[in-house]
Amino acid sequence: MSGELGQPQAGPSHAGLDFPNPERNRAGVPGGVIRRAGAHGRRSWIQKVLEQITDSPLQWVTPSEVVPVAVLAVQRYLLEDEPRDTIPKPPLYCYDVTISDGVYQEKCYLDPSLNFLVYKNILKVGIEMKISRVSCLYNEKRLGQGILCIDNVHCGETLEAISLETPFRNSAHEEVPERPLRGGKSHYLALWNNEDPYGDIWLTNKQPEEHNFNNTKIISLSHLEMTWANRRNFPALLVRILHKSKLRYYGKPDKKMIEPYQTFLEVADSSGTVSVIMWNALCPEWYKSLRVGLVLLLQDYSVKKSYPFRMQPLPVDPQIKLISTMEICLNLRDPPTNIIIIPEKQVKPEWRLPKLNHRFITRSELDDMPENHICDVIGILVFVGRVQRSKKKENREDFWSYRWIHIADGTSEQPFIVELFSTSQPEIFENIYPMTYFVCTQLKVVRNDTQVPKLLYLTTTNESRVFITGHRGQPYTNDTKVKNFIHWIKTRTDSEEVKNTVIGGYYPYPPVPETFSKYSSSVKVESLLTAISEVRKEIEDLQYREQKRIAIQGIITVIKYIPHASATESASASETLRNVNRPSTSQAARRENQSQERDNNKRHQDDDPMSSQCFQTAYTSLSPTKKKRILQGPYAKLVPVSQPETSAQTKGNKPDMPSIFQRRESASTSTAGKARKTISDRWESQLWREKKFGLIDHLHYSHVYPESIPRKFIFEQRKFLTEQFNSQPAKYIPPEGRPPNLDDFKSARSLGHFEVTILGLNHEIAIDVAFLPMYCPEDLRTSQIDTLLTCMNYSCVYPQDGPGNDTLAGPRALAGDIIKAVSKLDRVHIVGILDICNLGNNKVEVYLHRIYSPTNTS
Repeated sequence: MSGELGQPQAGPSHAGLDFPNPERNRAGVPGGVIRRAGAHGRRSWIQKVLEQITDSPLQWVTPSEVVPVAVLAVQRYLLEDEPRDTIPKPPLYCYDVTISDGVYQEKCYLDPSLNFLVYKNILKVGIEMKISRVSCLYNEKRLGQGILCIDNVHCGETLEAISLETPFRNSAHEEVPERPLRGGKSHYLALWNNEDPYGDIWLTNKQPEEHNFNNTKIISLSHLEMTWANRRNFPALLVRILHKSKLRYYGKPDKKMIEPYQTFLEVADSSGTVSVIMWNALCPEWYKSLRVGLVLLLQDYSVKKSYPFRMQPLPVDPQIKLISTMEICLNLRDPPTNIIIIPEKQVKPEWRLPKLNHRFITRSELDDMPENHICDVIGILVFVGRVQRSKKKENREDFWSYRWIHIADGTSEQPFIVELFSTSQPEIFENIYPMTYFVCTQLKVVRNDTQVPKLLYLTTTNESRVFITGHRGQPYTNDTKVKNFIHWIKTRTDSEEVKNTVIGGYYPYPPVPETFSKYSSSVKVESLLTAISEVRKEIEDLQYREQKRIAIQGIITVIKYIPHASATESASASETLRNVNRPSTSQAARRENQSQERDNNKRHQDDDPMSSQCFQTAYTSLSPTKKKRILQGPYAKLVPVSQPETSAQTKGNKPDMPSIFQRRESASTSTAGKARKTISDRWESQLWREKKFGLIDHLHYSHVYPESIPRKFIFEQRKFLTEQFNSQPAKYIPPEGRPPNLDDFKSARSLGHFEVTILGLNHEIAIDVAFLPMYCPEDLRTSQIDTLLTCMNYSCVYPQDGPGNDTLAGPRALAGDIIKAVSKLDRVHIVGILDICNLGNNKVEVYLHRIYSPTNTS
């Protein structure tokens, strides 16, 4: 039994084991009915283990028979401090794991010493698991009741399908709402962050109701501001919701709060706008039912002096007074607040409640927007990145969840680039995919015009709200810019934005500045440089989907080009995926293997038609002679091959160092063919030959997993693709039919990647990393930033038009140029900016985002 485990706390959530006891009825325990397998049915392994524990003099046993069980749920919650604890501890999140042996389901407590298996997404739903040691925790305030604890496990492979028909052995585990096995906390948290409402305690059933105002005394906000300090009882408030914040969870092990949540509403009447704070148990009851624009009647609230350091969002109407001296508090008690949603049809003009005013901007207007400007956007999603996580504070277990998205609105060749954090709307955040109409409010402009390339993107704020469905009837539908977008999208029958939509993959954004000194001033870390000897620990400390950027010093000693596995595949795999009568995965794999064995110079087939319910239009494939481009970033200007680069930005992107690469001039096919024969896919320095056998450590993290390859989006496979790039769910979801393989989906990049070996300055440790340069044959909007080549003054390459364009010739020739450029850095001390990513299940990748050589470190 782990020393970290203590006595369980009393509470309504403790429905656990029923242990055989001759002094009581074996049929049940307080809080639930215990089911037992019949004599003629299959014997339950869970039941046998419980009997073995009962007969053991210890509180733990090694099961006499270890058989695989299926994992159906992994659920997280905060455990309160034990009564004997005198020193407060940081938050300790515990996990309940629901398993099935094919006869029964059982909810078990995971020993905290195994929490790392969840942190790394090794223990997850849908896998086969073998439990080699179990123990029990007794609830000493309940008769004969205990909890089955998992002390040692081996996590296996993902199962094709798991039946959800097996019943819980203890019916108490099926009670609604669900309760954790331990602690006084009454609910589970979302598995990967604290901002998302999770579980059945979050109600959605609050409806508007007509109210008789004859006997209701109402006070205006401005009058309340002047008189609240001298009042004991406050008249009702009649207000409209202007903004709604995401949830804040403030639970701590030493705080005896049942549902420690907080959310802010910015509300207004004709006299002013004020912050309303909703506390604790009112959040699960009301949060999901309240939306921006609703009219509320608030009674039995409290008023307090406002918190001085909180910044209120700007009022929607500059004529409305911003009241910042007081806050309205809504609580379930002290006093118990009464909230009524007033139907819009009952709202009277004489109330003069403010209307919602949105701040929609177009992509063409974004270039002129100042830093920190707040705006709303509407468009169509053309790229949806995978969900990533970042630590809120070092040495803590709390994370932000976010993803990068691109939104096109038809006013510019460039999309909106948006850093979309979770907005406490998991039903939307986890179900966004390309080709969807998308609205996001209260976004903040992030820009840096002194950086090369210029930095410009949007990020969500505390009050941001997201909409993807049900746009009809929303207050913003009458906005002129919204109407213009709808008109534009209806007139597009062959939209480039839709043809080239992309989902998932590694996305190296935001780019780093062009010099190391600018990079140094832009990052907020305790230590700017990480010793190469510390990289292993940095990697091992990463949790699931966490992505972190570090800087190391070293010498590039090896670079090797790895062509994309499907560079010579035909588009038949993508075509087959769109077919309802899709063959099995094994058939697709055989077809892929056969295709890979074909001649490398086989012509590559481009996109095939894609249909979408969003547009009810079939789209034709792209022209096979479309120019392929390599760009420095999403802001680089495109110029025809015959024109010089004259834009100010292109000129500014050239660092002060000799040009290694020059633009590829047109050449005959025969000449290009001769040149390709001399291309080398690998370079190794003499220094590496001398030092590689004497290393004390060599880290290998150059493998690129399928999840890191951005994929061409196929609307008919949206459910599968969305699941692949979302976070792991807390509960098992049975697949619909036989799911395809991610490798069956066409890559949105065609160049492949490079394996780069960086040797430490002391020549004792080396690390292999991956470099994925941006090479996009069609859609520059979903391309990734080629920062390595940027620092080498490799501004723009246009492979020549002609039949050779659709073969491996262009990528291989380009790869040869990159390898040649890197060889110029032989024995040069560089600073490498690395992105380290934990994909879960022991899959870690390290990407070379950029290098700074002596010419661009100052």
